[in-house]
Amino acid sequence: MKIALMDSGIGLLAAAAALRRLRPDADLVLSSDPDSMPWGPRTPQEVAQLALACVNAAAAERPDALIVACNTASVHALPTLRQRLEPEIPVIGTVPAVKPAAAAGGPLAIWATPATTGSDYQRDLIAEFADGVRVTEVPCPGLADALEHADETAIDAAIAAAAQRTPRDVRSVVLGCTHYELVADRIRAAAQPPGAPEIAMYASADAVAAQALRRIGAVPAPDAEPSGSLTVIHGGRPQALPAAALAYAEGRDLTGAAATH
Repeated sequence: MKIALMDSGIGLLAAAAALRRLRPDADLVLSSDPDSMPWGPRTPQEVAQLALACVNAAAAERPDALIVACNTASVHALPTLRQRLEPEIPVIGTVPAVKPAAAAGGPLAIWATPATTGSDYQRDLIAEFADGVRVTEVPCPGLADALEHADETAIDAAIAAAAQRTPRDVRSVVLGCTHYELVADRIRAAAQPPGAPEIAMYASADAVAAQALRRIGAVPAPDAEPSGSLTVIHGGRPQALPAAALAYAEGRDLTGAAATH
């Protein structure tokens, strides 16, 4: 079994680690193009072109399914990517977990990139799944880029600034960028008012990993032999997992449980 994931950068680590937990025997292909980051300010046409290049590189590895582990690419390029690969290779997009967060009750906040915050795509999700729930859209300028480079000072500053824009009475935070899942605990700590009940965090990695397995008729087997390989592709070229990835538990888990090619 082989599953590919694509993203602009290391935001795909969370979904890859979720897949590794569910199927330690699965071969994983991580295709990204960090030199073209950030994708948020780019036009939809540029995002689609960049995403398609990452997908083409992943498809050359002949995966059984591909996860678009990037909110921006899912918004702007998912139809293009599905037209390219399906029905031969199922394509699974990433949607912010607004629906389960709203079902649990509000008020809630959605942390996302400035390009996604206020977008028609995010507003449509709120209108469809969070009608009647108080939702605050929180832009997080610079956070994805800081996470990509594991810049601790910049990460702390971006999280602190976003926490200041988050109402003190929110009961849950939706992580609207896959990069943010790498520091979910730090985001919770920053947004958590002293003495208040613990804020619930809603992310997408576990859901898209489970959906990828369902699409290819596989079932979770967390006790399987940890024999899955890890192939890393940057800009269409084979690479090692970037050093910044090892700053996060998800990156360390991937390298510790797999042979890297």
